[in-house]
Amino acid sequence: MRIGLIGCGWYAQNHLHAWRQLAAEGASLVGVADTVMEKARRASEAFGVPAFSAADALIDEMRPDIVDIVTTVGSHRELVGLAARRGVGAIVQKPMASDWTECLAIAADVNRCGIFFGVHENFRFQAPILRLRQLLTNEIIGSPSFARISFRTAFDTTELQPYLRREKKFILMDIGVHVLDLARFLLGEVARLTCETQKRRSDLAGEDTATMMLRHESDAVSVVECSFSAHRIQDAFPETMIEVEGAFGCIRLREGGMIDVKSRGIVWTEDASAPLLPWSERPLHITQESVLSFNRHILQRYTAGGTPDTHLIDSLRTFALVDAAYRSAQSLLPTIPETPPYSPE
Repeated sequence: MRIGLIGCGWYAQNHLHAWRQLAAEGASLVGVADTVMEKARRASEAFGVPAFSAADALIDEMRPDIVDIVTTVGSHRELVGLAARRGVGAIVQKPMASDWTECLAIAADVNRCGIFFGVHENFRFQAPILRLRQLLTNEIIGSPSFARISFRTAFDTTELQPYLRREKKFILMDIGVHVLDLARFLLGEVARLTCETQKRRSDLAGEDTATMMLRHESDAVSVVECSFSAHRIQDAFPETMIEVEGAFGCIRLREGGMIDVKSRGIVWTEDASAPLLPWSERPLHITQESVLSFNRHILQRYTAGGTPDTHLIDSLRTFALVDAAYRSAQSLLPTIPETPPYSPE
């Protein structure tokens, strides 16, 4: 599988390392592109591939099978459309697009051109979360009835990605999409959602905290929360803390990838932490290793002629939750008049 990578910023370095590690399994990074040519040149020198300042030049000259789009959300529709028109597959960083209308436009391009497509939704590929999902699938605690999925930290991600300070839609698009995807991944599709957002930092254009409650089609209920302004006794960044209650037990994912299980009165603990790769570093290693796992999944599904787990429809279902969360947060009670109309009843 020939890969062209578009966008050579901070997080893209994890994609580049992952593709290089997967070379022995059949992945071949053939070129990189970035509108800031200096970023493309640095990636070119580090990973030994040609650099381009335009995505179309990368595609036309290097003829990749897939482009890995690691750019800011506003460019996703244009870049997926560019790949689709050339018959090139695409994986795109989350969120899929800026809004629901753009998601549908991407869907139209993908369907019309019939390309391989997936969204780089890597939280569900983190080692401890994969193990938690396996425990649920094996019905270790029976049918889940309640879950709390929590990503709360005071880590300032805008120091690494300054453009996020200007985003009018912030935490739900940056982290909310991940934790909402986990709710679907662990408890199934969602029937109803309510959300409250907060902006605790005055230097941000958008919300930095969101608290949601979901009713799943299985009748399970989950509380899903994310914050970049949560001062914790122990800050677990960048880990997601999860608790799931079932018919005859519970599972808790806590700091360090440790999983506590109680099933029919028996209690045990498992170490499901992510391995430290030659190119990863603590504490980011948990997300870095998940990039490798996701990219390996893409490679395997592409070469087998299949579709990724985070295919078009799956990714639309996740983004629908993000869209619903924003609409819920903006809903208001009807205005009550100062003097209600008199009714003799």
